[in-house]
Amino acid sequence: MKKNLYLYLFIFSFVINFFIYMYYSGQLNHNLVRVNTMQYKLKKAQDSIKVNNEKLEDANYFGLENNDNAIDYFVDKGFTDTPALAAKIKDGINTLNTNPNGNPLTQNEPIDGKKFLINKIKILNNRWIIADFSNGTAWGEVLIRYFVDDKGVVTYETIQTLLYANTIK
Repeated sequence: MKKNLYLYLFIFSFVINFFIYMYYSGQLNHNLVRVNTMQYKLKKAQDSIKVNNEKLEDANYFGLENNDNAIDYFVDKGFTDTPALAAKIKDGINTLNTNPNGNPLTQNEPIDGKKFLINKIKILNNRWIIADFSNGTAWGEVLIRYFVDDKGVVTYETIQTLLYANTIK
């Protein structure tokens, strides 16, 4: 009887150990699959970020913040804080939006009582700005030449405007 008891205990412990081994090996395989999946997704996300950063660099190629020659021009004139100067230039254009007939830089009269206002501004270099304008229904773009004198006063001059004909109703 004592022999049978040891035999049953041995078989029972063997079965328990077998099930524990199978459980943890399956768990390990499952975790390895999950880790590999996450590594693949991470690599894919990193590649996507890299591509988007390259696109952003290309898009910002024409911009004051990436144009060393334009920055040097302003530094030579005594303006060392280019981001503050850029903000001042943009604020000057935005204040022209308060004109009762709309922003005069767009060179468009109000249509149906809706005045044209400049929405987005991109400073290209130390001389040019491109801006997007609309009156809510009609859209266009304007190329602006600007000058900053030694005292920091900014003057604007419209080079050319473009009003998209398919947006005029």
